[in-house]
Amino acid sequence: MARYTSLFKVAAPVDDLQPAITNVLEACNMRVIYRDNDYLVAREIPGQVTFAKLVTVEVLIDRPREHEAKTGELCTPSMALNFVVKNEELPLQANNHCRRMFELVNNTLLDSNSWELLEHVSS
Repeated sequence: MARYTSLFKVAAPVDDLQPAITNVLEACNMRVIYRDNDYLVAREIPGQVTFAKLVTVEVLIDRPREHEAKTGELCTPSMALNFVVKNEELPLQANNHCRRMFELVNNTLLDSNSWELLEHVSS
């Protein structure tokens, strides 16, 4: 199973974050299939690759605690976004479909102007 992770620390309005992430994922040929307050799952839209290569993206949103969010009305809270991009494909080559989709998602997130990027770490 191919699996790649990245962590983004961003500053953004809490209410605007999930719609912004959804827009980024849709721009990467993904459809959100599950949504909760602090968790999203998106799946690559079928048609371009075999079923085993279809990529799933899980997003865990670490929202600020209630007391941290209220410290300054004008201050935009910072949040951590943990992305896991995976599929059932064995990563026998460095340039596999899952890796390419991971890079597409990362680059689209980095280019988004929906938030202020504070930190980015990929593995």
